[in-house]
Amino acid sequence: MSVLTLAKPEAAGFDPDQLQRAYDLLKRWCDSDKVPAAALCVGRKTSVVEPQFFGRQRPDKDAPPLGKDALFLIASITKPVTVTAVMMLVERGEITLEDKVSAFVPKFAANGKQDVQVRHLMTHTSGLPDMLPDNVKMRQAHKPLSAFVDEICKLPLQFAPGTRVSYQSMGTAMLAEIVHQVSGKSIQEFLRKEIFEPLGMKDTWLGWPPDRKGRERIAGVRVPAEMAGTDWGWNSAYWLGFGAPWGGMLTSPADFARFCRMMLNGGTLGDVRLLSPATVRAMTSNQLAVMPAVPEEERRCRPWGLGWRLNWPGHSANFGDLLGGRTYGHWGATGTVCWLDPETESFCILFTTQPQEPEGRFLARACNVVAAAVK
Repeated sequence: MSVLTLAKPEAAGFDPDQLQRAYDLLKRWCDSDKVPAAALCVGRKTSVVEPQFFGRQRPDKDAPPLGKDALFLIASITKPVTVTAVMMLVERGEITLEDKVSAFVPKFAANGKQDVQVRHLMTHTSGLPDMLPDNVKMRQAHKPLSAFVDEICKLPLQFAPGTRVSYQSMGTAMLAEIVHQVSGKSIQEFLRKEIFEPLGMKDTWLGWPPDRKGRERIAGVRVPAEMAGTDWGWNSAYWLGFGAPWGGMLTSPADFARFCRMMLNGGTLGDVRLLSPATVRAMTSNQLAVMPAVPEEERRCRPWGLGWRLNWPGHSANFGDLLGGRTYGHWGATGTVCWLDPETESFCILFTTQPQEPEGRFLARACNVVAAAVK
């Protein structure tokens, strides 16, 4: 398999002085402890600039410097990867987006959810909540993914499917269960065998394997007060091993660059074809545009693809202000963001360990600096 070629910024199609501004900004934030750690990786066409790392391996003031082999919990950037697994099954004729979720998970139909389609789960239009009402209690009890799926299946909907947009992680949990039911593989096994290994993503896992050494490579997140001192927060052995299909992926900037390059190249990386160009186009097109019951403001101003958030002009949050209309990407609650611009064939991966919900101000400012560096 051919790999992305390491290149200097100018050879990769970036203004070196402007890109250095991004590096200087991240270093300044880390030195002043606004952000404990950050890593930035950018690429264009077949070139990638060597990832740069800043700050500390853990939020503690006396923690060692962030290692160049650091791994990050990328939170909700996991979602489009889980959706990719479902789209691979769509390509194989196992699923259509109009299929009812209950066709694959019959118990899901309880409490009026019989009309929820696979498409609704991918576009945040299902009516499911972002998190379960008992999310904290279930994490405190170290419940497995199967228990979360069972509880989702018991829920009533918050609104009729296809009539509103409300961000929902639990929809992605059900997509993982559909992959399990259709393929016979857990979502962790499917992603490893069908996506990570073919793409050469050797430093990527959905959930840290319990028998795997090297956990110290995982950059510690500065957790919110409600998670501090718990055994179920983002840095806990439980959560790192849980492998939440909506937010539990661990990866390196260089590894995730391979996934981004695959998307920008119409589904291929080297001699590996993961998706068809038609599938990539569907995933990165405004899917809300064909949902007439969704409010016009949502369809026009806050579009979603399948798993990917499209650029929202007029909203600085996370992506910044300078990206074009075809740009797509995602962000994560642990302080991560990635965006991909098909027009310039460029991508930006910014992983930090400073939670930035809901506005992502640090992420947006850094993204502006990077976007301005694209020649």
